[in-house]
Amino acid sequence: MQSYGLDRGPAKRLVLIVADGLRADLLLSKQPFPTIPGSPETVAPHLRSVVERRGAFGVSHTHVPTESRPGHVALIGGMYEDVSAVTKGWKTNPVDFDSVFNRSSHTYSFGSPDILPMFAQGATPGKVDMWMFHEDEEDFTKDATALDTWVLNHVRDLFHNASTSMALNAQMRAEKTVFFLHLLGLDTTGHSYRPFSREYMNNIQVVDNIVRQTEQSFSEFYEDSETAFVFTADHGMSRIGNHGDGDPDNTQTPLIAWGKGIRGPLPDSNPSSHDDYSAPWDLTRLLRRDVEQADVAALMSTLIGIDWPVNSVGVVPDVDHTRPGYLLDVDGGKTQAEAALVNARVLLSHYRVKHARKREHTLFYKPYPYFSDGETYLSGQMKLSEIEHLIKRQQYDDARQASSKLIKHTLEGLRYLQTYDRTLIGAIVVVAYLGWIAYGASTILVPPSSTGITSRLQAIDLVAAVTLCAFWTLFILQKSRGSFYLYIIFPVYFWHQAIRRFGSNVDQLRKLVSTTHLSGLFVRGGLVVVTLEGMVLAYTHRSIWSIGFLIMGLAWPLFFWPNEVQARNKLLHRSWTISCLATAIFPLLDVNKKESIPTVLAGGVCMLVAGFYGAVRASREWRQLPRTQRISFQRAVGVQCGLLISSMIVTASTALRLRQKLGLPLLNQIAGWTILVIASGFPFLLRIEKPTPEARITTLFLGFSVCFVILSISSEGLFYCSYATTLFVWTEVETVLRAYRHRMILKEEDNKSEVGLASTIEAYRPQADDMRIAVFFLFFVQVAFFGTGNVASISSFYLEPVYRLVPIFSPFLMATLLIFKIIAPYIILSAFFALLNARLHLPPFSLFLVALTLTDVMTMTFFFKVTDTGSWLEIGQSISFFCVSSLLLVWSAGICAIGEILMAGTTMHVSNAKAKKEN
Repeated sequence: MQSYGLDRGPAKRLVLIVADGLRADLLLSKQPFPTIPGSPETVAPHLRSVVERRGAFGVSHTHVPTESRPGHVALIGGMYEDVSAVTKGWKTNPVDFDSVFNRSSHTYSFGSPDILPMFAQGATPGKVDMWMFHEDEEDFTKDATALDTWVLNHVRDLFHNASTSMALNAQMRAEKTVFFLHLLGLDTTGHSYRPFSREYMNNIQVVDNIVRQTEQSFSEFYEDSETAFVFTADHGMSRIGNHGDGDPDNTQTPLIAWGKGIRGPLPDSNPSSHDDYSAPWDLTRLLRRDVEQADVAALMSTLIGIDWPVNSVGVVPDVDHTRPGYLLDVDGGKTQAEAALVNARVLLSHYRVKHARKREHTLFYKPYPYFSDGETYLSGQMKLSEIEHLIKRQQYDDARQASSKLIKHTLEGLRYLQTYDRTLIGAIVVVAYLGWIAYGASTILVPPSSTGITSRLQAIDLVAAVTLCAFWTLFILQKSRGSFYLYIIFPVYFWHQAIRRFGSNVDQLRKLVSTTHLSGLFVRGGLVVVTLEGMVLAYTHRSIWSIGFLIMGLAWPLFFWPNEVQARNKLLHRSWTISCLATAIFPLLDVNKKESIPTVLAGGVCMLVAGFYGAVRASREWRQLPRTQRISFQRAVGVQCGLLISSMIVTASTALRLRQKLGLPLLNQIAGWTILVIASGFPFLLRIEKPTPEARITTLFLGFSVCFVILSISSEGLFYCSYATTLFVWTEVETVLRAYRHRMILKEEDNKSEVGLASTIEAYRPQADDMRIAVFFLFFVQVAFFGTGNVASISSFYLEPVYRLVPIFSPFLMATLLIFKIIAPYIILSAFFALLNARLHLPPFSLFLVALTLTDVMTMTFFFKVTDTGSWLEIGQSISFFCVSSLLLVWSAGICAIGEILMAGTTMHVSNAKAKKEN
């Protein structure tokens, strides 16, 4: 694409200061830290004086994901990077892009090694100079303000070196120069201590002082007023010290601009530019001018008169002639009008490229209606010529109005082209989901058959082949991406297999329909759908998980257990009710937790007690085995309990040192890693001949208990213990109920030989209770993920416990530890689910097939809810929910496979004496 820009800007140089992780409200509010004794009324007096006396301010609205890399790309490149860049750790450029730095005469950048290199890569060689601190300095357990003062000191060193080097001095005094100061301290402090802490408040004061001293250094070196300053943040920070999602605390960041070419403060307009968010700032008398984050790149390019980044989709705030922007009007609005024209040219260049590609690759292509009156180039060029003519006639407001209209339609046209294939792709995905449901239903309802009407099956095969070839031909003609060819395979394959199976078993299908009570089937199906939709609603209303446990623990036994089972299993009934009520507590707890070591240790004690009970129970089951085998198991449990106690001691010591800001002692770090690795690997390395299921599950439970001490912030260990207990009792309950129902069926059958058990997955046919068990399984899958986290966002999982092992910023290692903690409950669920399959005498994966058929009801609901319009909170949540539900679908398959592997080699027999009596 061709680049465009102003010939000359009002300022000779630009200083961009980005306070990583700074919230707008905590910077500008009066008395933002009321709970901290002695906190000042104004935390950042210098920046506030700039807002009140000589600058313009507003809120810069970021996009999801609210992370450092995409935030800086939007600020400096003017584009919103695709979220697939997360696979690169937000560091390496998946695709090189243009930036303000690349368009400058020279850029001097100071700050983090995580941000600076991505703007030097792909830029003109030698144009971007970098001064970076070592990545080991990003220590979450130490005072992060040192990172910010490091930047200030190196800026001063640069000025000092320029005073002794004529070449450097001349280079720095050239026009169109950019200075970039990346201040990482607030992000590190926010993660470690959370935004409403004294540490975060002190860091804001340090940043304010650095801005003041930086401005003073520029004034002393250049001895002029030709410098423009822009102060902003890449993203905000949630109350719990995280970011990444669309929470307003993460998406609303400050923007303050002052210096050459920037207007001063203006009285507020009518209607007011303020809302409830900025009311506490006590700045309602002044105009607040909000922007989108990518607009900042357009503003900076205008200020120093450089070509705009060719990838920029930002809109300079001064395009709108009805509201003041950020530029100072010194020529009757000519600069603003010319900037608006450049803005229109840049965006129209985007549209032309996308339009040409889409027209070339699409059959029956329909262009965006606004540009459909002729060739896009000619149509757009005519509109640009009209704007140029208005500027020549000095009709600047009319020119800005015309540019604004063209920009608006061009952005809408870009969105039109970006979503051109959305209907087709969405339809393919929905048909694929429905096909999967049909395929799953055919697998569990209709037995496989080698017979069938050959002509009918051949017709089914032919239709499937023709359908697939037709779509592939369409994609070839349109030169579609390779993913399109994969998308269409799934619906064609699933529907082909489902129809083929039904078609080869027409008689069996008719028999099934004739012998099924349709009214009962519809009632059960309706209840299942209502339950699944309730789980969908629970993603945004945590209390629904608790309601689910109440229904399972109270209503289900009372109304659906046979009277005989209730009478003969009173202890089991009470245990089930108590365990469900205990687990129901956790979704009701506040997700904004603070570190509570006593609660963590209480969880450790509960896990010790539960492990001891499991060991005793397993030993009883082993009475018939040699004494040496029982002793080996007891010793293994003793070692695991010792590791769990050691983890509690190390965690308490580490947490105390971190609270005192003494850093993470090397001995504690080594001890923590050693205990975690040994404890987690111990159950898999333990070799005991033919252990009972209870013994294997006990060792697994204790093995992952250490994780819920070292990586817990509060009640996670208690949840893990309660969750595992509920799974244990659930297995016993289902065993008793299935044994009772089998006995009742045997009494009713004249020929008992007719009541057989499926030995293979192909021979399995679901019973009435299997659908309910599958729904229970899906419920436990969801609760394992969201039991203690905030269902609104994956970013709600806390980082503080990770600092006990990894004090230095390492995104992939930190994410690995968090994922490991998330996986732990699923290991226990997989073991219990495999045991349940065996207890019910079902083939492996049989219940999972039923669950897998049902779960797409949830996934499709979330798919229909996905949106890219509205608030960024709504957009982020809709995407997160769909991703989580889809991944849990895939993860469910892994759970069953892992469970069968973990429980392989165990006795896998019905060990409950009461269940035997029921037989």
